[in-house]
Amino acid sequence: MGRIIVSEFVSLDGVVEAPGGEPNYRHTGWVARFQDEAQIDWKMREVMAHEALLIGRVTYESFAGAWPNFKGPFGDKMNAMPKYVASTTLKDPAWNNTHVLQGDAMAAVAKLKQELRGDILVHGSITLANALKKHGLVDEYRMMIFPIILGSGRRMFDETEDAVTLALIGTESLGNGTAVLSYRVARS
Repeated sequence: MGRIIVSEFVSLDGVVEAPGGEPNYRHTGWVARFQDEAQIDWKMREVMAHEALLIGRVTYESFAGAWPNFKGPFGDKMNAMPKYVASTTLKDPAWNNTHVLQGDAMAAVAKLKQELRGDILVHGSITLANALKKHGLVDEYRMMIFPIILGSGRRMFDETEDAVTLALIGTESLGNGTAVLSYRVARS
């Protein structure tokens, strides 16, 4: 059985919007000023350890526009690994090894967790990540927290009626002021 791992770039004040240069946000590309070998190496190790990628349509379009141009171990893994997209509008994905989840996306993800043996990585895709949280499908959160306060933008977690208890399972400092916090979702 696979696990769902949500991995996000997060500002110190909880913003996840446009870390890589996505348009229409005044602080777009805010992660670039912190990018160094340690961060790249950490993300590469994370990607290499996962069987599949689960993303929403917006993240898919951003990734599909960039990753096919990357070569080397990181790019080769991203391009070869199975990619599952939760979308009602994406019909004909062009990026290698991409599958659009059909019907009820949350039911399809629950089925995917049962079918896959390895872990399933969710990058970005904050709308999807919050839907997965709401349906109790997230097993772990990994937040790469950057030493910047953006003051505006979409936050990592939507408002919720039910509290979600987490257990800290890992911390790592990357030396550029960035910290990675890993939390397992506590199941009752």
